[in-house]
Amino acid sequence: MIDETAQIASSEEEAQLPTNVAVNYGDENIIHLDDMEHIRRRPGMYIGKLGDGSHSDDGIYVLIKESIDNSIDEYRMGEGKVIEVNVQEGRVRVRDYGRGIPLGKLVEVVSVLNTGGKYDSKAFKKSVGLNGVGTKAVNALSSYFAVESYREGKMRKAEFSQGKLTSDTGILDYDGPEKRGTIIEFVPDDSKGLFENYHFRDDYIEELLRNYTYLNTGLTLVYNGQKFLSKNGLLDLLTENMTVEPLYPIIHIKGEDIEIALTHTDQNGDEYFSFVNGQHTIQGGTHQAAYREAIGRTIKEFYNKNQDLADIRNGVVGAIAINVEEPVFESQTKVKLGSKDMSPTGGISVNKFVNDFVKLQLDNYLHKHPEVTEVMLQKIQESEKERKAIAGVTKAAKERAKKNLVNNPKLRDCQIHLNDPKPIKSAKDADDDLRLESCIFITEGLSASGSITKSRDVRTQAVFSLRGKPLNSYGLSKSVVYENEEFNCLQSALNIEDGLDELRYNKVIIATDADVDGMHIRLLMLTFFLQFFPDLVKKGHVYILQTPLFRVKDKNQTRYCYSEEERLKAINQIKTPEITRFKGLGEISPEEFKGFIGSGIRLDQVMLRKEDNVKDLLAYYMGKNTTERQGFIIDNLRIEEDRVEGEEEL
Repeated sequence: MIDETAQIASSEEEAQLPTNVAVNYGDENIIHLDDMEHIRRRPGMYIGKLGDGSHSDDGIYVLIKESIDNSIDEYRMGEGKVIEVNVQEGRVRVRDYGRGIPLGKLVEVVSVLNTGGKYDSKAFKKSVGLNGVGTKAVNALSSYFAVESYREGKMRKAEFSQGKLTSDTGILDYDGPEKRGTIIEFVPDDSKGLFENYHFRDDYIEELLRNYTYLNTGLTLVYNGQKFLSKNGLLDLLTENMTVEPLYPIIHIKGEDIEIALTHTDQNGDEYFSFVNGQHTIQGGTHQAAYREAIGRTIKEFYNKNQDLADIRNGVVGAIAINVEEPVFESQTKVKLGSKDMSPTGGISVNKFVNDFVKLQLDNYLHKHPEVTEVMLQKIQESEKERKAIAGVTKAAKERAKKNLVNNPKLRDCQIHLNDPKPIKSAKDADDDLRLESCIFITEGLSASGSITKSRDVRTQAVFSLRGKPLNSYGLSKSVVYENEEFNCLQSALNIEDGLDELRYNKVIIATDADVDGMHIRLLMLTFFLQFFPDLVKKGHVYILQTPLFRVKDKNQTRYCYSEEERLKAINQIKTPEITRFKGLGEISPEEFKGFIGSGIRLDQVMLRKEDNVKDLLAYYMGKNTTERQGFIIDNLRIEEDRVEGEEEL
C-alpha cells in the first residue's frame, strides 16, 4: 500500500517518485496529534494564511479578531458595554467586562477543541463563532498566551506557551479592582514557519474595530486609549467609508435580525458591505446575493417600468447585516456565508427573509420620500442611456471576448480560480483552499510576461500581457472598456463585467518595471480600475508586485535587495560584493524570478480610505493639468547617489 502522504502529493512530486518503490505503511505510521499540535501543524485550517502583518487578511489580525469575538458575543447577550484592546510591541491584550469565563472550565475553554458555551443556543443564540475554535487557535499559535477570568468574587489565571499550559492559579477568592470580565493576552509565535518578522498595523486594527461598532451600536471599543463607537450603525458605516458623494440621503432601515442601508452614487457598478452576527463577510455569501437581488426587484416594481436590473443597481452602495442561528461559513475565517436557512431547523430561508424585508420596508420608504425617488429615477435613466449608447459596441466586444477566452494570446491562465464552485485543497497542506491563492499578474510586454510565465505556479498563477502603455481612461465613458480590445480582454479575463460575485482571481497583481515607464503603467491600470471597477480596489483585490532592484553576491552567497537600504546592508555584510542593478523584469531570469513570486512574494496592497477622494485624485494625477503636475514634480525631485564601485547595470 502507498503511504497516504504520497497519495496527496502534487503532480511535480509524483513525477519524482520511482514507480517500482513500495513504501511501508503500518501501525507505526498512524499518529495522533493533540488539539494544540494539530493547530500548529495546520494553521491554515483555523486562521487562513499566516503572513507578517503587511496585509489586512494576514493571520495575526485573525488572532485579534478571534480574541475580540468572544467579548462581542458577551455584549450581544447584554453583558459589558466596553471592550479594551491594547497592542504594544507585538503584545496584544483584550479586556471585556462581561460575565467572565466559567472558572472551572477556564483551561479547557482555551485549549481543548469543541469545548465552549456556544453549543447551547440558549446561552449564545446568535453568536459569531459556534465551533469552539477561536481562542484555542490564538493559544496554540502564540509564544505566550494568558487568560484571566473574574466573576462572582473569584478569579483564575492560566498561562500557556505554544498551547501548552505553563501555570494555573486555580480558583481563588478575589476582592480587588477587577470585578468581572475576561482578559486575553498573547504574543504571536514568530518561530520559523509561523509569524516570522511580524508587525501590527494600526490602520488594519482600527478598521476591524470600527466594523464591530457599526454592528453593535452602544458598544465602546477602546484601542490604545482611542475610543470607537457608533450611534447609527450601518448609516455611519456608509457615511465614513464611501469615497464618493451620495446622490441622495442614505436610506437606513432596521428590523428584527436585519439592518440595511443604501444610496446611489456616480461610481460605476454596485458595491456592498455585508455582515452576519457582527462578522464582516468580505466575500459576501447568500445574504449579500439576496440583498442585491432584492434591491433591484423592489425598485423596479416601485417604478413599474421596464427597467434593466443592471441600470437600477449601477452606482448603488449598500450594506446589510443579519443575525442567523448557527451560521454556516465557508471557512473558519468566516469571510463568506454559506447558510441557506435562518435557523438550523430548516426555517425561513435567508433569501426569503432578506427579500421580504427589503420588498416591504424599502417600498414603504420610497412611497414616503418622493424627493429620493426623483433623484434615484434620474440616476437609473442616465445609466440606461449610457448602456443603450454602447449596446452595439458591447455586443461585438462580448463576442470577441468569448473567442479570446478560448484562445487569448494575452492570457496565460491558471487551473484554479476564485469562483470555482467547491474548495480545492492543496496537496502539501490539505487544509488550504487554493481558490484564495488564485492570482493574475498584469505585466508590461512579452519579455516580462515570459519570465513570469516560466516561473509561475500553473495551478494558481495566471499572466496577462499588456502590449505597452494602456490607454489613459480618465474622463472617458464606459464604452472604452468595450471599444479598447486590451481593456475588454482584461475585463473578460477577470469576469467582472456584472460585479465581483464571479471574480476569477483573488489577487489582481500589477507587475511592472521599477522605472518611470513602469510607474506610469501602474497609474494607468489603477485609473482604469478606480474609474470603472472601484469595488475591485475597495475590496482589497488589487496589489503591486515588488521586485528586487539589486542583486548583491559573492562566491558564497546571493542577496536580492528591494530598496537602497537593503542594498547598503548587503554590501556591508558581503566582503567582496558584486552588485547588479535590475532595470526591468525581463532581465531577471525565470529561475531567479521563481523565488520572487513564490512563498516569499512581496506585495503592496492598494487600499482606499475615506479621505482618498477618488474623483480628485484621478483629476489631479491623470487629468489635463499638466503644468500643475510639472510644478509638483520639480518641487519633489530627488537625485539618486552615484552607483558604488563594482555595481553592474543591466
